[in-house]
Amino acid sequence: MINAAQAITQQVSRWQCDALVVFEATGIYDLALREALRQAGIQFARINPARARDFARASGLLAKTDPIDARMLAAFARAMQPAPEQVADPARGALARLAKRRDQLVLMRAQEKNRRSEADDRAMAERIGRLIEVLDSEIAEIEADISALIKAEAQIADDAKLMRSLPGVGPVACMQLIAQMPELGRVGPKQLAALAGLAPFNVDSGTFRGKRKIAGGRKRVRDALYMAALNAVRELIRSRPSMHDCDRPENQPNSPSSPSPGSCSRSSMP
Repeated sequence: MINAAQAITQQVSRWQCDALVVFEATGIYDLALREALRQAGIQFARINPARARDFARASGLLAKTDPIDARMLAAFARAMQPAPEQVADPARGALARLAKRRDQLVLMRAQEKNRRSEADDRAMAERIGRLIEVLDSEIAEIEADISALIKAEAQIADDAKLMRSLPGVGPVACMQLIAQMPELGRVGPKQLAALAGLAPFNVDSGTFRGKRKIAGGRKRVRDALYMAALNAVRELIRSRPSMHDCDRPENQPNSPSSPSPGSCSRSSMP
């Protein structure tokens, strides 16, 4: 099947509405398929491509072709019965797009600031400075749009109010959690920690007890939670001026009483 909107729509129109379509998540490349399935009222599940490949290897198939992938995805769906994806919220989708664009602009601004600091020519530094001003303006406009969108949607506004009540959670962390974690309020805290890549997974065998480690998950959510946890710790330190320097967490990196960034971030999960 050609990966074009018209061809996908024609193919989807021939499928039954009670079917469950399973395909690998490929970002923007599966967007047309998702939209066609939603319009046709057909449930679908997007799975991590690594899971599909691991399932194929476990089944004894090392070769990879389109027909093999199709058969293995069908077998994966029958064996694993993945949950259908929830109906997308247009407002949260718009918020996610704005948040992604803001991240891009913030990164560009940081890069330009680094270039300006390294510029040994005044005229060049001024040119870079003018571009930074443009980026500042664009970021401010996007942040205003994000704020207006959050206020305009009652459910999102309530979620934002609840998240902002947590220590250390500012507007950026709040925005990222709403945009990138639609599962909030729908699944338990352990599942949320795993989705964010903050769940320490066991590495045990017999009497051996390995070191628990976090893995995978949504990096942008993890970054936002890390900064929220860091802000909360700093605020705690500022609120205790009598705390001795030797007792401060940053001066005791190996102390059991000093929580790791990962544990702090897990504690920040609503």
